[in-house]
Amino acid sequence: MKTQEYRLYPYRWVALTAFMFVNLMVQLLWVSYSPVTGAAAAFYHVTDLKIGFLAMSFMIVFIPLSIPVSWAIDTFGFRKAVGLGSLLMGIFGLMRGLSGDNYTLVLISTIGIGIGQPFLMNSWTTLPARWFEKEFRATAVGLVTLSGLIGIALGMVFTPMLLNSTGNLATVQLIYGIVAAVSAVLFIILARDNPPTPPCPDGDEVRALVLDGLKNAVQNKMFWLLVFIQFLGMAIFNGLTTWIEPIIRGRNFGSSEAGDLGALMLVGGIVGAIVLPALSDKEHKRKKYLFIGVLLAVPFLIGLTFAHSLPVLFISSFGLGFFLVSASPIAMQFATEITFPTPEGTSNGLLQLFGQASVVFVYLMEAMKTKEGSFTPSLLLAAVLLILCVVVISFLKDPGSSPEADSSEPALSDSEQ
Repeated sequence: MKTQEYRLYPYRWVALTAFMFVNLMVQLLWVSYSPVTGAAAAFYHVTDLKIGFLAMSFMIVFIPLSIPVSWAIDTFGFRKAVGLGSLLMGIFGLMRGLSGDNYTLVLISTIGIGIGQPFLMNSWTTLPARWFEKEFRATAVGLVTLSGLIGIALGMVFTPMLLNSTGNLATVQLIYGIVAAVSAVLFIILARDNPPTPPCPDGDEVRALVLDGLKNAVQNKMFWLLVFIQFLGMAIFNGLTTWIEPIIRGRNFGSSEAGDLGALMLVGGIVGAIVLPALSDKEHKRKKYLFIGVLLAVPFLIGLTFAHSLPVLFISSFGLGFFLVSASPIAMQFATEITFPTPEGTSNGLLQLFGQASVVFVYLMEAMKTKEGSFTPSLLLAAVLLILCVVVISFLKDPGSSPEADSSEPALSDSEQ
């Protein structure tokens, strides 16, 4: 019987880069109002809450679409599904820029962008599984996560700058929409579903049918623990990202400082998304680094809650981003491994689904504001929830006995081809 050839193709980096670009842009579009909440409310003649709802609408739309989109990814393929999501992002991104100061049209366009988002986010583990060796997959998922973080950081920094230079929020959104459309076209041209030959033995990549895989995932107790962790982690991250400007407004800081603060949190997340998943891959340990990430996020969140000094706020934001954000790609790869042979799009989609349900906490943060506008009660609640996550992580076990962890036949490196 002929031995199957396993190869790693240099083109995997092209496919990954194109995928990272569209993920960068959809996250930039999601966050692009957050650092200028007050100015946006004045521009559209609405309240802060309605501006926050533009970000929350992404999460609300995600919830009913997540499972059908996961089915589409696993049924029709990565390139078609992500290509559709990218086109929706590009088209509605342009429409939002052309909507002027009409809040209703902006909201409709934002919902259109949000419909495209799950096609991208639910594929985060799919491309690494198709193109990369198993020892690098958590790192590859981390790189995709990193692209989204870069998009959020760019939105935090450039939105106040562009608003100051153009004086028109609609112009800023039109610029973003044009770049989003370009990223969509590039993805459609460059993306591929699979390499000519697999990157690993069949036992590491063959997956169950979608419905069977879904049943397998929901019957896995450890998977539900990861769902709980992902839900709380994303709830806190999404809440901080959505309300970053109102959080520090009462401490006599404005949109420029809010943008810098949000960007530093994302820079920390970018560094963390490179470092911790890579260490997790190197040691083949998921629980350990998930525990480290969530536990060490707690003191930095407390710092962000009480600090009135800008340097302390900056340090707290960077540290919180480094540890909290880096836990997400580890959790996603963890879920992929413990639910084998559930398709990657299905397990990833379920995690993302419950993560986006965190919109409840985002709204709760605004509802828990004090009469003076302080977010301290909700930030303290977030710290308690992180401690609860640490307790839950202690019940997890590394997926050392799963088929995906047992392969003894490694894929070839580029230099071995």
